[in-house]
Amino acid sequence: MSLALALAALLAAGPRAHLGPATPAQVHRVVTLAPALSEMVLALGAQERLVGVTRFDDDPRTAGLPRIGGYNDPQPEAVLAVKPDLVLAEPAPQNRGPVDTLARLGVPVEAFPLSTVADIEQAVQGIAELLAVAERGKTLAAELEQARARARSAASGKPRVRAVLVFGLDPLVVAGNSSFAGELLQDVGGENAAGDSDKPFFRMSAEAAVRAAPEVIVLCGVQATPGRAPLPGLDKTRAATLRSTALLHPGPRLPEALGDLQAALRP
Repeated sequence: MSLALALAALLAAGPRAHLGPATPAQVHRVVTLAPALSEMVLALGAQERLVGVTRFDDDPRTAGLPRIGGYNDPQPEAVLAVKPDLVLAEPAPQNRGPVDTLARLGVPVEAFPLSTVADIEQAVQGIAELLAVAERGKTLAAELEQARARARSAASGKPRVRAVLVFGLDPLVVAGNSSFAGELLQDVGGENAAGDSDKPFFRMSAEAAVRAAPEVIVLCGVQATPGRAPLPGLDKTRAATLRSTALLHPGPRLPEALGDLQAALRP
């Protein structure tokens, strides 16, 4: 499964949770089970503590690190091989089994939901506390809010653009208003054509997508079949792809994600 679909599968992420033995007071070896969590560790200045990441991690600073599996299918054996004293995870139904296994095998696990911007900022600060760099976490969270404020200011007074953020095509999975992606869409002057679902990400029928009448279809980590419209019945609707993977990694790259959305809505 692609990272985009793995992200879109976060239909019911739980609250922050600790599993396994207590996290040591001094954390030296960290494994991350999602690229966004790796990027948080990097942004907090703790690159030397990362000892394992997923196969989806694309930050150049992680290039030489062991790959411990995917977002949905982390391999406990690969994690244990790098001897972490902390595993950072994002809770989701698909990875619950391997994460529980790691905890049972004696590895401390801290699980942070990343469904909303508030979740992301709390995760940044929570991880900073675990790594004993709490002030840096507060600063980074404040920087994310400053980037959002700049985006809202830039969009002020401009007509809103009706858009649908597509994270999966078969089945069709879209971002809701309550997701971090939906919140960022609002920040840049977009209107979420997917409606008012209270779910961060959810499945949408092709018929409902046509009725929604978006002005722009934003493809988030997915690609339409060449020569075909990404959504049946919306052949004349403009489709835009993101310039980077920032929106797929809900973490310190939110300012970059805002820029990607701005470009998608108003090329």
